[in-house]
Amino acid sequence: MHAFWLSLAVIFVAELGDKSQLMALAFATRYRTLPVLIGITTATALVHLFSVVIGDVLGSAIPEKPIAIVAAISFLFFGLWTLRGDELSAGDKERAAIPAKHVIIAVGTVFFLSELGDKTMLATITLATRHGIWGTWLGSTVGMVAADALAIIIGRALGARLPEKALRISAAVLFFVFGALLLIDALN
Repeated sequence: MHAFWLSLAVIFVAELGDKSQLMALAFATRYRTLPVLIGITTATALVHLFSVVIGDVLGSAIPEKPIAIVAAISFLFFGLWTLRGDELSAGDKERAAIPAKHVIIAVGTVFFLSELGDKTMLATITLATRHGIWGTWLGSTVGMVAADALAIIIGRALGARLPEKALRISAAVLFFVFGALLLIDALN
């Protein structure tokens, strides 16, 4: 249960201000929310399942202390990555322009491809090295979908008045705190 809640919190924070959240908002402004969320959930579940398997294999093959140190450094890196921020490219906006009848497949495909190598995938791999497959997979999937759903709901209510910079800075600070705590734990 610890892995579920930890993964949910970490991935939720990682997704704040991320390109995927902006894509969710872009899709939701053009299409009904439910098909968009189904596509996001399906893609997230698949990417994060792949991620936890990689993390579990790495966790079994490498001693715990080096993994903990790499995990801590990764979280500090994720904090810096989050501060840098993400924006939708012209290609991302173009991919959002799809026929409504294919929304689930299109959203799922776009999210799956955009999440490969993204910080949420890397964070999920990192979490799975120490906290196991199932709790990490479920928590990371729920955390990402919840963050994207929140962006859709708030975005529809507030429009362009979202404090993107404040969200990005808050998420980065939380990554720095997680990274520091992991590093302290690894060195003790």
